[in-house]
Amino acid sequence: MAVNAEPRPLRPRHRPHAVVIGSGFGGLAAAVRLGARGWDVTVLERRDQPGGRAYVYRQDGFVFDGGPTVITAPFLFEELWALCGRRLADDVELRPVTPFYRIRFHDGQQFDYTGDPEAMRREVAALAPGDVAGYERFLDMSRRIYEVGFEQLAHLPFSSWTDMARIVPEMMRLKSYRTVYGLVSSYVRNERLRQVLSFHPLLVGGNPFETTSIYSLICHLERRFGVWFAMGGTGALVRGLVGLIEGQGNRVRCNVEVSRIDVVDGRARGVVLADGSRIDADIVISNADAGFTYKHLLPAESRKHWTDAKVDRARYSMSLFVWYFGAKQRFDDVAHHTILLGPRYKPLLQDIFRNKRLADDFSLYLHRPTATDPSLAPAGHDGFYVLSPVPHLDADVDWTAMAEPYRQKIERFLDSTILPGLSRSLVSSHMLTPLGFRDDLLSLKGAAFGMEPVLLQSAYFRPHNHSEDIDGLYLVGAGTHPGAGVPGVLSSARVLDRLVPDASTVLAAAPMAPPLPEVARAHDAA
Repeated sequence: MAVNAEPRPLRPRHRPHAVVIGSGFGGLAAAVRLGARGWDVTVLERRDQPGGRAYVYRQDGFVFDGGPTVITAPFLFEELWALCGRRLADDVELRPVTPFYRIRFHDGQQFDYTGDPEAMRREVAALAPGDVAGYERFLDMSRRIYEVGFEQLAHLPFSSWTDMARIVPEMMRLKSYRTVYGLVSSYVRNERLRQVLSFHPLLVGGNPFETTSIYSLICHLERRFGVWFAMGGTGALVRGLVGLIEGQGNRVRCNVEVSRIDVVDGRARGVVLADGSRIDADIVISNADAGFTYKHLLPAESRKHWTDAKVDRARYSMSLFVWYFGAKQRFDDVAHHTILLGPRYKPLLQDIFRNKRLADDFSLYLHRPTATDPSLAPAGHDGFYVLSPVPHLDADVDWTAMAEPYRQKIERFLDSTILPGLSRSLVSSHMLTPLGFRDDLLSLKGAAFGMEPVLLQSAYFRPHNHSEDIDGLYLVGAGTHPGAGVPGVLSSARVLDRLVPDASTVLAAAPMAPPLPEVARAHDAA
């Protein structure tokens, strides 16, 4: 991947040009899909490497994936490789992870959540013997929701109210007016099993007590396709996608910051960079945070729908405190994915999402990638990250002062529970706080997943994939339809297949004018 190469001589434009702002999975997938349909594509990334939330930290011999670590629906990646005449396995090895998650309750009781139907029945029977039949009925409902919510709707744009009206009867039949926790509770009575079956919205920024039950489809998605890990880390998928883009003759440029989207007569015509240069484009795709895109990359006079006031009024997901750390010993009895539930479930989530209060207790997700790929740490070492859901920056928390004490509290908890000896074996440490989500990832309020996935911020009510305000501007990523999570952001790019015409159609309708010299220099720098 070329980052800071000298500009090439001006070349004639034979293809319409698309600029993609941001190189998260949504932006990279959009670039691959547009490239496969003949577009000339430039992806612009303000940081020093591509990936967005899938940024990779390398220090002290460890490789730490910055964000997404749970890979489901691998067919969405396979489809991108197929569009380029390749196989995913040519570039990236995915290995299945089992158990999907080891869930540990505050008193030490554990539940291994897997894709094996018989093993799951045994786990459920051990935890809640009276709920096995209800659990089976819930799985059937999860399948039905998946068949509509994912197979039929995740790849369709919701550009008008009629698109939404068309699906309302089906959504009512599937009880989408209920929350995830409410739907689960209608099938099982045991409180711990309810937690096991309802935590998934937290993986996409939602509160199980407020997120629409359509997100219950995740249970079936995982059961059907499994949970996977990319050898070499999630960054291997990023590198593979960049390779596909470059193989199409297109480019990913890092250390390039977009200061605004250029709007002419209500249409996106390119971007202006922080250094004052301009890159022309026939369309612009923003993989930046949707709220940030509207509030900071577009002039107020161009926005009648997503005004500053509406962006500010939106409900935003929680943020995250993430601690990346390495130990000079192995913890071989610790699973790849562990969820450590605290003593409170609903009250803790209420503190995070509603009260905007940093509670004394916490629930954690612990990622141990070296359980599957020991090469991500020096020999005999283990690498981890642990994340704690915390309020976004509307909370009265000074993270410049609180980060280290909070990290130490988590360290003490892990040392006293599933990682005994951690404190004396620490050899590497790095933190990401809500300030990092705001300053490095440009997420409004430091929200880790953009707008919260409640019913009235889903589908038609979410920022549209084709901007309501600006013609020629498209949105991909967690902040638009269908939402956060790796399958969601990959699906948001797939939606563009229905919104953006093939390059040949664009050329036939309006032949490209030659770019200005300074535009060409910025465009052709690869």
